Amino acid sequence: MGAPLIQFGCTMMCPHGGQVQVVPSQNKVLLGGQPALLVSDTFLVVGCPFVIGVVPSPCLNVNWTAPAQQVQITGQPPLLQTSVGLAIGPTGPQGPVIVTGVQTRVLAQ
Repeated sequence: MGAPLIQFGCTMMCPHGGQVQVVPSQNKVLLGGQPALLVSDTFLVVGCPFVIGVVPSPCLNVNWTAPAQQVQITGQPPLLQTSVGLAIGPTGPQGPVIVTGVQTRVLAQ
């Protein structure tokens, strides 16, 4: 069985509470009026308060793994609710992104 595709407008946060801002790269496939998100879209983290010792180490962006394998949109795989987003900071991965408010009508594998 498939998993729901992730759409622009759902809520994404880094593991420390920073907000993920998405820049969608396509607007041809809409889910509830919002663009479906692709693995190649830009995901920037703002407001991450993470500190290692006394050195600020905020999450900066998100890298995604496990996108859809059997579907493509404009030549790129879309993100699924089961995809894993890793928040990346200055020294590397800092934990998984929390995603809520994903539409549930359109599924893919």
